[in-house]
Amino acid sequence: MVHHAPLGKESNKSREINVQNDTIAALSTPFGRGGVAIIRISGSLVQDIAARILGKLPHPRYATFSVFLDFSGQKIDEGIALFFPAPNSFTGEDVLELHGHGGPIVVDSLMKTILLQGARVANPGEFSLRAFLNDKIDLAQAEAIADLIDASSEQAARSALRSLQGEFSKKIHMLVDAIIRLRAYVEAAIDFAEEEIDFLRDQQIVIDLDHIIDEIKKIRASASQGSLLREGITAVIAGKPNVGKSSLLNRLSGKEIAIVTEVPGTTRDLLHDNIIIDGLSMHVIDTAGLRESNDVVEQEGIRRTREEIANADFVLHVVDATYHTTENISDFLEKIPEHAVVITIRNKIDLTNESPALLKKENKTIVSLSAKNGDGIELLKNHIKTCVGFHISNEGVFSARRRHLDALDRAQNLLENGRKQLEQQQARELFAEDLRQAQNALNEITGEFTSDDLLGKIFSSFCIGK
Repeated sequence: MVHHAPLGKESNKSREINVQNDTIAALSTPFGRGGVAIIRISGSLVQDIAARILGKLPHPRYATFSVFLDFSGQKIDEGIALFFPAPNSFTGEDVLELHGHGGPIVVDSLMKTILLQGARVANPGEFSLRAFLNDKIDLAQAEAIADLIDASSEQAARSALRSLQGEFSKKIHMLVDAIIRLRAYVEAAIDFAEEEIDFLRDQQIVIDLDHIIDEIKKIRASASQGSLLREGITAVIAGKPNVGKSSLLNRLSGKEIAIVTEVPGTTRDLLHDNIIIDGLSMHVIDTAGLRESNDVVEQEGIRRTREEIANADFVLHVVDATYHTTENISDFLEKIPEHAVVITIRNKIDLTNESPALLKKENKTIVSLSAKNGDGIELLKNHIKTCVGFHISNEGVFSARRRHLDALDRAQNLLENGRKQLEQQQARELFAEDLRQAQNALNEITGEFTSDDLLGKIFSSFCIGK
C-alpha cells in the first residue's frame, strides 16, 4: 500500500514557531502628544497587572473608568480600562487595554509600571502573530490588518477590510476543500488498485479539476486587483533637460512640487510624489535630465535617475513635440527592467496646435499631451490603468500581496500539469503529487503551511502595538 501525506489542512504552526508564553505590552497609538494614548497588554500576567495598576480586575468587555497607579500606589493618570479574558480576545490570551491621556511622560510612567511587573515590550506585529498562532485569525487576515493601516486610498482600505473579514480566506478554503476531495478519491484508487478504479479515464475527475482551475483563475484576477490597490505602481519620468518632465509631475500630482523654469537642468535630485488614479496608487519620480555633463552634482542626479529606472514599473519617456527627432529611448536610458512599460510622451502640443492622441506603433506607445494645460493627461492615466489591468470598480476585490499571487500561480501550474497527465494517461502517483503540492501552495496563503522565516518577515513589517 502506498502511504501519502495527510489530506487535511497541514498546519505546521506549533512545529516551526517557538513562541514565548510571556506577557507583552506596547503603546498602540502613535507616540507623542495627543488626546488619548492606548496601551495594550497580553499574556498570563494581565490579571496581576490589572490588580496592581487598577486596584481590581475590570468586568470583562465593559469600559470601566479607572485610576492608574504606579508601584508605590501614586496616581499616574486616569482613564478607561478594558479587559478581555482568554480565549475571547484578539490574541486569544488575557488582554488589557488602558486608555489614558496622550502625554509622553504619562505614557512612559505607565509603561514603566507595567514592565516592572514582569511584562516586556512587544515586538512589531507580535499581537497579531499571537492571534494567528492561537487560531483567532489566519495569515491572510493578519496581513490585512497591516494593509488596512497602510492603505493609501479608500478603495485599498475597503479591499483590506474584506480580507480582514475573511473573504479571501473563504475562497482559498473552498479551493483547498475541493482539492482534498479529489485527493481522497485519487489516493483511494491508488491504495486499492485491486478494485480496478481507473480514475485516469474518469471524466468526472477532469470536470472537477477544470472547475478548480477556473476558480483559481477568477480568484487570481481579483487578487491581482487587490495587489495593485495595496502596492501600487512606480513610474519614473525621464528624458532630456527642458522637455517638461517637472511640468508633467506637477500636472499629475495636482500641485506645484517641482520648480519649472526655462533653464535646462533645473532638477538635479529626485522628486517623489504619490498620486491616486481612481484608487490606484502611483508613486511618481521626477528625475534629472539625461545628458552629458561635467557638473558633479548633475552627474550624481543622472546616476540616481538610472537607479530609479532599474526599479520602475513604468518609464514615462518625455520628448519635446516642437522638435522633429528620431531620438530612441535606448540611446540614453539603461537598465530598463523587462517588466517595465515604456510610454513615450510628446509634450508641449499646446505649442504645435495638436490634439491629444494615443498612438501605438509596433511595440511602442506614444501619448501626445500638454503638461502645461492638462490636455491629454486623462488619456495617459487611462492608458496606465489599462496596461496594468486595473478596473475602477473594486466590488468583491480583497487585499492581496505578491506572495499570494505567486502561491495561486504555483497552484494553477501544478493543477494544469496534472490535467496534462490525465490526458496522457500517465502515472497516477505523479497526478496525486501535483494535487498535494497545489494544496500546500494554497495553504501558504492562509498560513496552514508556512515557514518560520516567512512568518518572521511578515510580522516584523507590522507596527508595534498591532
